[in-house]
Amino acid sequence: MARLPAGDPAPADGALPPEALDGVGTRPFGFYVHVPFCATRCGYCDFNTYVPGEHGGSQGGYVEAVLAEIDFAASVLEARPRVDTVFFGGGTPTLLPGADLIRILRRIDERFGLTPGAEVTTEANPESVDPRKLAELREAGFTRLSLGMQSAVPSVLQILDRVHSPGRAQEAVAEARAAGFEQVSLDLIYGTPGETADEWRASLDAALSAAPDHLSTYSLIVEPGTRLAAQVRRGELKVPEEHTIVDRFETAERVLADAGRARYETRSWATGEPAGCRHNLGYWSGGDWWGAGPGAHSHVGGVRWWNVLHPRAWGERLAAGTSPAAARETPAEDEARLERVMLGLRLRAGVALGELTGTGRAAAERHVAEGLLEPTDHAAGRAVLTLRGRLLADPVTLDLAA
Repeated sequence: MARLPAGDPAPADGALPPEALDGVGTRPFGFYVHVPFCATRCGYCDFNTYVPGEHGGSQGGYVEAVLAEIDFAASVLEARPRVDTVFFGGGTPTLLPGADLIRILRRIDERFGLTPGAEVTTEANPESVDPRKLAELREAGFTRLSLGMQSAVPSVLQILDRVHSPGRAQEAVAEARAAGFEQVSLDLIYGTPGETADEWRASLDAALSAAPDHLSTYSLIVEPGTRLAAQVRRGELKVPEEHTIVDRFETAERVLADAGRARYETRSWATGEPAGCRHNLGYWSGGDWWGAGPGAHSHVGGVRWWNVLHPRAWGERLAAGTSPAAARETPAEDEARLERVMLGLRLRAGVALGELTGTGRAAAERHVAEGLLEPTDHAAGRAVLTLRGRLLADPVTLDLAA
């Protein structure tokens, strides 16, 4: 289940060091809102989520606490940076009434102001939206819908404990189009125990048939403490071997490229640059963001912090006027460089060679010769992973960050 990293104590008033506040408003600034509620728990999920009947599964008091955290953020960030992107994640944000999501968005706009053309995303499960709710959200300023499709194959959905029926995700895409959403994204998972190559291809084809603007593909990870991990441990399910995962990864690369989708990040494909998720690009490019909600993470000026996990403890801190942060950290330069290289290599644009040390640049030359970095991009002064390099990204990252 969800766990928080260790860190340094966070001040009760949430105050940030002056050097962290320098430049606030000159970098991209986003707001992440974590809605930790789900109708049911998927067997593979280790996110900080709660279902009805669980301790913390009640939505009572959640919205008022989020509004209080937005107010708290405004008191900490006195410069009040304009918000470029807002992302409602979860959990299943659309389990909340549309009016509640709209209240939260309006409070962000009231306290900070949304930039013209701001990207406003909500995640949703296909069964958690309908034409009326989608129209309500779109009219209120939501511009982007991210749907958790995961698979088009009934047996795979069953193993994943997904409750929507095959075909419902495609219907939800059409409903979002009719409501006027500017962008619609679908998420898919590969590597589910028992999934065949033909079934993975069928899911890709089904997703493309809905003509989404954006697709994300994720390799299933069996996380400790989940129901899926227990099934694997008991021998009821068998995790695919590494060569199978590589095959699924390469299949997605080939099929999505042939369909005219451009990969702009290791797991993300879009119809073009405007369809890329600007909120996620803010994470990957070193922007600032405030994460509101239980367990949400934030980053401002190199300082990172994360909220307490449990909704009740999080809400009680905000009701008392104190920071809901469990801890925070300011990474040392070598840690920060490793993170910049890691995040940069995820992107199609890669990492500027000028950002590397002499040791890192020498490693880049070696990896070009080994076929792990693109030679054309290297000649242009950037380190960009090849397909084979993306499969070996961890050791390449460590070499370039040295």
